[in-house]
Amino acid sequence: MLSPLDLSLVNGPIPIAATVAAAVALTYLAIRKTRTWWTRVLPIVVLACAVVAFGLSFVVDHVWKPWPEPLPVILTVWVGAVLTALALAAVRLRSGRWYGRVFGVLLALGVATSAMVATNAHFGQYPNMRAVLDVFRNDRVELNEAAPPPSGVLEVPAGKKLADVWKRPAELPDKGTVSEATIPGTFAARPAWIYLPPAYATTPRPKLPVIVLMAGQPGSPRDWFDGGRIVDNMDAFAREHDGLAPIIVVVDQLGSTTANPLCLDSALGKSETYLAHDVPAWIKQRLTVDERREAWTVAGFSHGGTCSVQLAVRAPDVYGNFIALAPQHEPTLGSRQETVRAAFGGDEAAFVRVNPMDIIARQRFQQTSGVVVASRYDGLYRDAGANLFEACRKAGMDVLWKELPYNHDWNLAREGFYGSLPWLLAGRTGLLR
Repeated sequence: MLSPLDLSLVNGPIPIAATVAAAVALTYLAIRKTRTWWTRVLPIVVLACAVVAFGLSFVVDHVWKPWPEPLPVILTVWVGAVLTALALAAVRLRSGRWYGRVFGVLLALGVATSAMVATNAHFGQYPNMRAVLDVFRNDRVELNEAAPPPSGVLEVPAGKKLADVWKRPAELPDKGTVSEATIPGTFAARPAWIYLPPAYATTPRPKLPVIVLMAGQPGSPRDWFDGGRIVDNMDAFAREHDGLAPIIVVVDQLGSTTANPLCLDSALGKSETYLAHDVPAWIKQRLTVDERREAWTVAGFSHGGTCSVQLAVRAPDVYGNFIALAPQHEPTLGSRQETVRAAFGGDEAAFVRVNPMDIIARQRFQQTSGVVVASRYDGLYRDAGANLFEACRKAGMDVLWKELPYNHDWNLAREGFYGSLPWLLAGRTGLLR
């Protein structure tokens, strides 16, 4: 039987029930018998909360501008609903019986909870309660313990694939390991999160392919383990392939939650050097990996998807493959003018030299493979993905187009990423037959 912890928080009855419960709670809080309440108190509270909610949205989108896309309207609506519920509950504290006042506070907290459920459903961050509870768990293993120097390395003869010589060991671990490590370099990045599959713990140790993975903005490396469910999905992948799976290193291309250095070397930081040189060098020095460019994939969601294309064309000697999940048209801080001014002091030619779409238009990449994944209902990025796919195809890349029936959310990221692995791993890395 399906555990209650596995019930969907994204689709089905729970998000609907949360929205209905919030509507009922707000209705109850809004109803009182006095004339003054209806003519003065309620209109003032609702109007003030609406002004605050839309004012906050305006400040974030047009003054602070921590990310190039505007806040989703649904977030503004829910912020207004929560503010209204809290304000109405606060007004009710001034009169009535004590249990009525307590009930009003509980209803307001219920609206806030419903807002969190609805927001999560919009972004698909936590698919179920099990994913929420995982946030409070710490199953990470020290990297020195998870990845000691190998006592033997499995060699693959010329002309063979790893899948041709790999035999499932008798003492194969059931699960992979997760570690956290700081990757030093030219950019002040937050610690990377590293998934090592079960095969990595065997002797002789196979040289495994690598996926360097990035989250969106705002975001952090942990997002791929919470929203992306790396452990569950990659352990399942490994079970289907006798313990084999790629090493996944989820890196920080941002530096902080609201920063955006554009994955470029510019006035905003040396993010590109970090991702194209420092990270690969550290991985090759610290982990047992297949060092052929065909065995290296760079991937990401949203902002990270844009970065993956940038690195595929700016560092093709390092990354032979890419997975771009809902990428932007180009690196951006909102508009090309704003981007060029902030990153290159107004020098548009400097931006054109490093912009992936401009590079793809003037160069051929016949030894690069990639997957472009777009959301069917994403009006902001769907066309950008389609244009990118066509540009890559014309540049000689071996590219696959995937369009999924989601919004710009973690549902798309999860299915798009894991659905791309068989094609990429079988055709390029040698991990699968």
